[in-house]
Amino acid sequence: MIKSRTPARNALGDISLLYVSVLLRAVAAEGGDAEQLKARFHLSAPEQAAVDARISIPRFMRLGHAAINATGNTALGLRMGALSRPVDAGMAGLAAETAGTVAGALELLVRYSLLTSHNSRGAPSFQRAMKTVSFYSIRPYNQYNYFVVDSVLAAWTQLIRHMTGRYDVLERVRIEYPSIGQDDLFESWFRCPVEFGAPANDIRIKDTIWELVPAQAQRGMNEKLVSLCEQELQRIQRGWRITDRARHHMAPLLVGGKVSVDVLAAKMGLTPWTLQRQLAEEGSGFRQLLDTTRQQLAWDYLKETDSSLAEIAWLLGFANPPAFHKAYQRWHGISPGEHRKILRIKKN
Repeated sequence: MIKSRTPARNALGDISLLYVSVLLRAVAAEGGDAEQLKARFHLSAPEQAAVDARISIPRFMRLGHAAINATGNTALGLRMGALSRPVDAGMAGLAAETAGTVAGALELLVRYSLLTSHNSRGAPSFQRAMKTVSFYSIRPYNQYNYFVVDSVLAAWTQLIRHMTGRYDVLERVRIEYPSIGQDDLFESWFRCPVEFGAPANDIRIKDTIWELVPAQAQRGMNEKLVSLCEQELQRIQRGWRITDRARHHMAPLLVGGKVSVDVLAAKMGLTPWTLQRQLAEEGSGFRQLLDTTRQQLAWDYLKETDSSLAEIAWLLGFANPPAFHKAYQRWHGISPGEHRKILRIKKN
């Protein structure tokens, strides 16, 4: 007998419908039937949706996979990047467009990424010293998520091109997943060397581009937009307790078993003792939080993805698949394999 009920929201994360609109524009530009995809995925009018409307990450990936099949373009993510506008990144995109430098624009885009997306795998990062912007790892890679990496790196590149009026803006691109046989196409689009099978997903901006002033730079407008972004970020995080903050930082650290109370506390800017004390004040603790976070993620990985049980065990930081099986049996009173079958039947 299954002990627990389905969690209310998807633990794997969600993304703004603004990105769905970009994907559907790319489908239409490639000659695909965007209306058919909207009907199939029950998307009435994403281009007119409220700015805070979201779609789950797994659903977005399935939509992208269907879009690639509909268009026959396995590099559809590059097309999405080419069609991306600053407004497609929400207020953060508009704030970036009006920033004083290209570097400042990218820093804003990264700082306020939570306004348009939240993913259990991590968040983008900005490295000023290296003139690099990085997208987190979404291993294991497959036909459902290649396009996500492509579209993000291409959208960042397109924003820089939009701001500067230049196309030769990058020093190099690194992509974590292995080559899929389109290296020449990617190098032609990015106009720089592209390394597949790299240790990270990132773009490195040319020295001559980094401090350029964007064409739409306007200090007063930028300050106003940054203020609005900051207010929205605080609104999102206002209701977060320490357990919510800890879970937010913990999920990406689970992959490959990298999480510990020391690592988590450092990520949150706290000492391990302080983190443990604050969790205890909310009736929780590191081990309990680790267990519940794994439980929530495991349910959605089984229900929403085609990842193997071994891959899910790795993503959740278990030492081996049997350890994951044992934990899942304790949580739900059923093996993960059997539970996946039941979840799929209910879904269909």
